[in-house]
Amino acid sequence: MSECPPSSPPPESRKHIQWSRWRDALLNPRLDPVALEQALSEARARAPLPVIWLLGKTQSGKTSIVRALTNSDAAEIGNGFQPCTATARLYDFPPETPLVRFLDTRGLGELDYDPAEDMRVGESQAHLLLAVMKAADTRQDALLEVLREVRRRHPDWPLVIAQTGLHELYALDEDHPQPWPFDRRPWPASVGPNLTRALEAQRQRLGALPGSAPVRWVPIDLTLPEDGFNPPDYGLEALWEAIDAVSTQRLGRLLRADPEVRDLLARAAHPHILGHALSAAGLGALPVVDLVAVPALQAKLLHSLATLYEQPWDRRLMSDFLGLLGSGIGVSYAAHAAGRSLMKLVPGWGQTLGALWGASASGAATYALGKAAAFHFSNRRQGLVTDERRLRQIFSEQFERGRLLIRQRGGRP
Repeated sequence: MSECPPSSPPPESRKHIQWSRWRDALLNPRLDPVALEQALSEARARAPLPVIWLLGKTQSGKTSIVRALTNSDAAEIGNGFQPCTATARLYDFPPETPLVRFLDTRGLGELDYDPAEDMRVGESQAHLLLAVMKAADTRQDALLEVLREVRRRHPDWPLVIAQTGLHELYALDEDHPQPWPFDRRPWPASVGPNLTRALEAQRQRLGALPGSAPVRWVPIDLTLPEDGFNPPDYGLEALWEAIDAVSTQRLGRLLRADPEVRDLLARAAHPHILGHALSAAGLGALPVVDLVAVPALQAKLLHSLATLYEQPWDRRLMSDFLGLLGSGIGVSYAAHAAGRSLMKLVPGWGQTLGALWGASASGAATYALGKAAAFHFSNRRQGLVTDERRLRQIFSEQFERGRLLIRQRGGRP
């Protein structure tokens, strides 16, 4: 008499098994930090970071621009730059799972400075040229010559030029002209004669550059709140618009949270969440390793967010969060182990998850997990109780948003 084949567990049991595996993988990552970093390095090699090449003299305001674009403090940026030549340095943001790399050329205008090596490094990596000139500094010949040379070699490279330190040319007790007036000509009288002459002189001195790619001039003034100028990030929105207008890398979408997000911690968390999501997408495209690397990376993200929101990082915190999230959500991770058929078992989610696979699913799930965790940790920080339905709704909504961001960034399987 032949034996009956063992019956497979019912769909709900299989879903629960996969949820348990995902939960255990998050609570007890099976990949050590060194192995995870090696896997991330392999994934990043497949999708090089967009590079913003900063050109400008020392004290021109480049660090202030990086601080404003990344919402980082000056100390973090200062400690994050790593030398790559004698006079150039690199800064990855966010450091652990970077979305963008800043290349800062520091020697312009200094005695005995030869830009040849820095230009070789910049030309081999850059996706966007961002030149920085202090409005009151008339001695910009070294920078102008480098810009001309770069455009002679690369006539199709777009260029954004930020003119900084505007308040140094204001009249006594004068504040920023409002609204920001530099998007139309002629400039209004509120700009002031001293500032007008300085800005125009720099533009005339550069003259017409080789090539047909656009040149965007953006006067900005990035100060500290205690300096008394309102707003302290004057012209930043115009700088973002100029960067997004000339770049194909969607840097604004990568680095900035949604405009309606006002909470400072949520805005600071966004690039870290997206950075981990893109890294997870890269890992998801790798065979086998994603089964252990992706949950290890997700656990790392949750740890990072807990630190940002000043929550004690322990097993209880993780278990409480995953319990609120619910077993139905765990299917997004289970897809890697059980295939498309498992995704179809979840009512209401089958079509959405069934259309995703590999890199896209890994990245989208990581993005949604991070956004849901930020919501929960924010509630805990304020002494509020997290509503389970709202938490799961956030995961569902952010899964779809994460999927779109991954695809726009080029993280398709």
